[in-house]
Order: sequence, then C-alpha cells, then structure tokens
Amino acid sequence: MTVGVAKIPVIDISDDNQDQARVAKELVEAAIEHGFIYIKNTGKDIPVEDVDAAFNLARKLFKETSVEEKQACTIQKNNRGWSAMHYETLDPKNQRVGDFKEAFNFGEPSQQGHLQQPIPPTIRSAEPFISHFHTLCHHLSLRLNTLLGQGLSVSPPDFFTSAHLRENGASGTILRLLYYPAPSSIAAEERKGDGDVRAGAHSDYGSLTLLFRLKGQAGLEIQTRQGNWVPVPVCPPGTETDPAPPILVNIGDLLSYWTNGLLRSTVHRVVFPGAAGSTVEGETGGEERYSIAYFCHPVGTMKLEPVPSERVRAFGEEQNGKGVTNGERKMLTADEHLNMRLQASYLKLYEDEKKD
Repeated sequence: MTVGVAKIPVIDISDDNQDQARVAKELVEAAIEHGFIYIKNTGKDIPVEDVDAAFNLARKLFKETSVEEKQACTIQKNNRGWSAMHYETLDPKNQRVGDFKEAFNFGEPSQQGHLQQPIPPTIRSAEPFISHFHTLCHHLSLRLNTLLGQGLSVSPPDFFTSAHLRENGASGTILRLLYYPAPSSIAAEERKGDGDVRAGAHSDYGSLTLLFRLKGQAGLEIQTRQGNWVPVPVCPPGTETDPAPPILVNIGDLLSYWTNGLLRSTVHRVVFPGAAGSTVEGETGGEERYSIAYFCHPVGTMKLEPVPSERVRAFGEEQNGKGVTNGERKMLTADEHLNMRLQASYLKLYEDEKKD
C-alpha cells in the first residue's frame, strides 16, 4: 500500500557561518525519524557541472559502450565492475527475477588517483573525472559524518569521521552509476511475478549513501514506520528553482548498528510507473531512469559496536527494556557485514564460484 509522499526535511549545510550545532541536531533528528535527509545542493560541496558530467558519463557507459566491453569488467567479489540486467537481486526473499537495472561500481581510487579495477575502453579517458567525483563525494560524506557525531555527542566527536578516512585503511566505499531501461522495452512476461518492483526492497549496506537523481524521473519509494510505501520526490517543495535537485542522503546499516538502531536504516525500493499511489506531480517513470549513488563505508576492520554516546546508550537500554534488539548477534566488522549482504544480493556470482 502506498500513502502520500515522503515528508523528508531539507537541510542546508553549505553556510559555514551558520550555527553548526543546530545543523548537526537537525541532521540527527531527521536520521532518527526518517533515515533519509535532503541536503540542499547549492553547488558548494559538489559543483552542479560535476553532477551533470557524471550523468553524461553514465549515459555514455550504458548507451554507447558495447556489451562485450562491459562484460570484460563484470562485477567481482570486491564489488567493483558491471552488473547486467537481473544480475543483482536486492530482495532475494521476494523477487522472482533480479532487478530491472544495469549498474557499474567504481571502488575507491588509489592515492595517485587511479582506479584500481578494469574499466571499459569507451570511458577510459574519464578516469581522472571518476576519481575526482569519487573524492568530492568522499569529502561530503566526511562532513556529514562529522555533523552526525557532533549531533549525537559521540566521544570523541570525530569517531565517525576518523572511521572513514582513507589513510586509516581500505573500505568498501563504492561510486555507482545506475541505469533503468524504459518500461516499454521490457516484456510483460518478464515482469510477471514481481509486480511493480524495478529494484527490490532493501536497506543500504554501508554507513550512509549520497543519491543523485534527475528532475522528473520517478520511482524511488521508502517504507514508513507503519509499513506503507511512499514516493520520494526528486525536488521537494522549496527546491524547485535550486541549481540542481537536492542530494538525498540515507542512513545505512552500519550507522544504525553503531547507534543501537537510533539512526534509522530505512528500507527503500524502486518501482515501475503506474504503481498504486506512486505518482509525484511533475514526475514520470515512463522513460529511461538514471541515478548515481555513493555508498560510504568505513575502514573494513571497524567493529560494529555501539559508539560512546549517552544518547545512544540510553536508547539501547530503552530498546532492551522493551525486548527489542538491534544489529548482529555476533560482533561483526564492516567488511564482514558487507560480504554477508553481497552474497545474498549477487546469487549468480557466488553460485558460479561454487560450481568451479
């Protein structure tokens, strides 16, 4: 059932002269209530022209690059590379076939700015830009992690930030370009069984995600606390005339585990146009859909134990008193959690390995 439209706060973090404690508090409260936050895109943290260039790169990759080139870069267990249509299944318990999308994952660049993976020759000249955009997203995610740490009064306040510094170790961070073909190009028989689902319901595996979308392209829905599905507008009220749509930030599993479930890792999905109640005024899902996601992960050896914060501790005790538990029974590291989730999503990749 879909009800209304998601009422997610829009927060402007671009003004360094504003009260940072207030901004941090706003971010935390939005993360607790919704698990999603709109970050007003003024072009300061990530220039609008760079966002436009990233979408142009996605079009070149998915529309001008041959299948043979992409197949040579097929995704591996390090979560880097190309995943074909139906290769990934985000909701394996409920999906009959895999997601109706293609994706290309770029891992973190080296200290010299080089990508540490095969990329198609068609986009090889874009390697410096990919590294540049990766780094812009990294810096914005560090800023958001810093504000969340401050808003939760974590001790030390830079706990989240230092956990994500590249110099402290390798991580599972991924910059992902996504392409959803036009619904008219998909046979009705192919969709049979999965209803209106274009990409299965899931929570994100990392700390937080930065999502870039194009105006007018519908499809994303989040699940409310009441279990209803509500669409998430690309441009919420008040942002229609901004230089670019706001960056949609969502809390991932790891920030939820680190905070005893206080920060909400919200389940979300992508649906086909015409799904009951999924229409947002001014948006359509009848054409091709592109999006760009930056999945921020901490250093892989970081343990997923509650952070030193009085608010986190108190919430954990309150939940335990209600008989509610959060997170893994066994204490995992960030990499262990990621690998567990990837094995569930990339069934074919791991099944083929077993055959070998």
